[in-house]
Amino acid sequence: MSKAAQLDRDAVRIGDLVIGDGRPVVVIGGRDARWLRLRGDGGPPVDGAETVQDWPGDSSKDGSGADESFVDGAVAEARARWAGPLLVEPATVADLSAVARHADGVVVGAAWAADHDLVRAAARLGLPVVLQRGSGRHGRPATLEEWLAAVDDCVGEGNEAVVLCESGGRGEPQDAAPDLGLMRAARERAGRPVLAGLGGDGGLADAAVAAGADGLLIGPGAPERALAAAHEAATVMAALVRPDDPETLDAARGAIDRVDAALATLLERRAALAGRIQRLKPVGGFRGRDMDRERRLVAAMARRAPSLGAGLLAPIMNAVIEAGLRLSEERRDGEERG
Repeated sequence: MSKAAQLDRDAVRIGDLVIGDGRPVVVIGGRDARWLRLRGDGGPPVDGAETVQDWPGDSSKDGSGADESFVDGAVAEARARWAGPLLVEPATVADLSAVARHADGVVVGAAWAADHDLVRAAARLGLPVVLQRGSGRHGRPATLEEWLAAVDDCVGEGNEAVVLCESGGRGEPQDAAPDLGLMRAARERAGRPVLAGLGGDGGLADAAVAAGADGLLIGPGAPERALAAAHEAATVMAALVRPDDPETLDAARGAIDRVDAALATLLERRAALAGRIQRLKPVGGFRGRDMDRERRLVAAMARRAPSLGAGLLAPIMNAVIEAGLRLSEERRDGEERG
């Protein structure tokens, strides 16, 4: 039985973080979980926020990587600095003992996801496994079948707590370019949570959430704007496209907060468009209100929100419209005074 038991095939718990099964979209490498990559060249391990300092050069006895004691110290240091879920990506099998002692989950990186022996060894730790799509034959990105075969390797070792991560099959996270169609197909075929590896580019964050990603994996050293885009997508876009079924008061309040964030974003956009309309209309402001159009607007919204209906939506939209008109008039008066 894994240390962090799988809730079911559609959700995996890593520390106190639950991924999948309609839970909130998580950002790994951001505020939800820390991701530590161990490098096989003797250099410092890197995570999404920090670099472990004072890492010695190549201290291994065979020259192939960092000495095991230094790896253990680095992972222990990362564990001490971060109270939340910690995922560690090992560089070699020798790193797995340190991962087992200090981490909440193991990341099987794209660079070695095609090595079945390494995948099985990681699965035997009993920790949840984040399994990136790696390289297939002749160095090309793995096919869906090859990727899912690695899932079977984990399951064969008695570890069902597997999260899939689509990063384009590339070994270096900063070069990630996820295939969102393949990610979606993997979700449907395997019935397991999926992450979109975005590298250092947050431009695909909204698209990844809309495509069904349960989480976003941000590459080491990603710029702040990429993290901000990922968190915004996990908040606003997720509220628009993912249904929530919270089971606790705190979870329900969190879901409400995400919906309110989406509402605020849309209201700001609506106010900007309404201001544009006021400039284009022959008669603007309150004198130019078109009540017939407003009634049609409410009726159209009622078809999308039948539980509220036109009766409850009408006063809400009246308040929204009047707020936009007041803002437009305030801005016009300010321009005239200026």
